Amino acid sequence: MPGSSYETDYYGWANEQAALLRAGRLSSADIENIAEEIESMGKGEKRELVNRLVVLLKHLLKWKFQPGERSSSWQSSIRVQRNGIRRHIADNPSLKPLIPSAMNDAYADAVIEAAEETKLSESTFPLACAWSYEQVADSGFWPD
Repeated sequence: MPGSSYETDYYGWANEQAALLRAGRLSSADIENIAEEIESMGKGEKRELVNRLVVLLKHLLKWKFQPGERSSSWQSSIRVQRNGIRRHIADNPSLKPLIPSAMNDAYADAVIEAAEETKLSESTFPLACAWSYEQVADSGFWPD
């Protein structure tokens, strides 16, 4: 592990860097790659929010535009995603200001997925999300 390379042995590198940081040996640490990894972790938290919103919005679209096909699995998925988003925001409160852009990003993908799963045209769905984040996150909201 000593001298592990970021490019060739990520696991070894990560453990080595953690040990160096814990020992206070910052001058020996790979600061640039550590900073890059921390930034990447932050981006991953936003991606998690967007991915959960995609699933939630997709099922809400299906719920609204295919009322005859509503199922307990759609309802379960909506409820699970709402809980997951709520927990994710609670764990990462700095994501709150990013919710509007995350909703926009997620909605575009949700339309694609909803159209594929319902076999409806993408043009069936509104160009922009008709619901606010507060609505889609509300456990009492079921679009009809």
